[in-house]
Amino acid sequence: MKKDQIGALQISRFNYHLPDDKIAKYPLSQRDGSKLLQYSDGLLYSYTFSELPTLLPEESLLLFNNTRVIHARLLFQKETGAQIEIFCLSPHAPADYALNFQQRQQCAWSCMIGNAKKWKEEPLFMEVPCDEGVVTLKAEKKDANGGEWVIQFSWDQAGLSFSELLELAGKLPIPPYLNRSADARDDETYQTVYSRIEGSVAAPTAGLHFTPDVMGQLHQKGIATAEVTLHVGAGTFRPVKSNTIAGHTMHTEFIIVERETIEKLLNNQGKLIVVGTTSLRTVESLYYIGRKLYLRPETSAQELNVKQWEPYDDTGDSVSPTQALQQILSYLNRQGQDRLIADTQIIIVPGYRFHYADAIITNFHQPQSTLLLLIAAFVGDDWEKIYDYALHHDYRFLSYGDSSLLWKKPK
Repeated sequence: MKKDQIGALQISRFNYHLPDDKIAKYPLSQRDGSKLLQYSDGLLYSYTFSELPTLLPEESLLLFNNTRVIHARLLFQKETGAQIEIFCLSPHAPADYALNFQQRQQCAWSCMIGNAKKWKEEPLFMEVPCDEGVVTLKAEKKDANGGEWVIQFSWDQAGLSFSELLELAGKLPIPPYLNRSADARDDETYQTVYSRIEGSVAAPTAGLHFTPDVMGQLHQKGIATAEVTLHVGAGTFRPVKSNTIAGHTMHTEFIIVERETIEKLLNNQGKLIVVGTTSLRTVESLYYIGRKLYLRPETSAQELNVKQWEPYDDTGDSVSPTQALQQILSYLNRQGQDRLIADTQIIIVPGYRFHYADAIITNFHQPQSTLLLLIAAFVGDDWEKIYDYALHHDYRFLSYGDSSLLWKKPK
């Protein structure tokens, strides 16, 4: 389908009634005790998540997003009593996540500001207890960019990195639809057991059901694993407010893919099962990055970023999925690098042609969301049957809810 046809999709087609009591406000005490709904060949089956290893074919490759959620919410109290929330979205200076987190005196982030009208031009201060006593964190407003601000942070304990400071001073940004404040339990339950790379402001929640026991069973069965990094942005919760998808601007997210993962994708002889919509968006972004390099090998690093409507342009799929991955490896060799770093704004909606994944493990998503549109692209109109079944069989929805294993609908 072409861009104009895709853009004309009516968002109202992807709506369903989600009662509040179906939204899981807290996770189950045992991660892999959640329900697992399998969709295969148009049929639906109920399991528990602990049974997942028995459902996957041998020699499959599971693709995980190893991002880790940061304590992105900083609550400052003015002398007047007004509370200002600074929500850290992405690093500004240094722009590299790892370098920014390592800073020991100052750094800058692109942020959203809550109660912004109460904050004029004066700097804000926060006293933060730490092992060395108390560290004073200072926040200063710099440039505005749309609904975001560049905030300059500085602190008076050079022994603390910004990563360590966020852990001490910030709060975990659990989803707004939970309608509650984060508590101590969320620090553990809102992270996947394999999270490693700091940067997300929302968890890749499909992975919350995995436990060391499940991972061990997968390994014993000979199922291989690979990792990508996509730092989930706050835009993942942004509702689609336009009548058609053409009116929605997709958020941009940062991805890292190691050479080892690309080689595993190239050499995989079994099924590819992606864990979560973020892993799916990352691996599909690889196709369009590789396609650019195939068509124009001199493409610069800055030009590798995937734009929202790129999958629906007139270039089509003239490049095979294998060729695309091979081109990325060739690019890394020329650059003398072991990992690909890029941004992606890719939007996946009905009419999209998938290049790599055979199945996706994912939770149940909000009505009229880009995540639900992605699922509809993957399984076709059967998304309604899947969600109707889940609603009528007491499945728990959204981030802390139950899981599904969806096999791609044949074309």
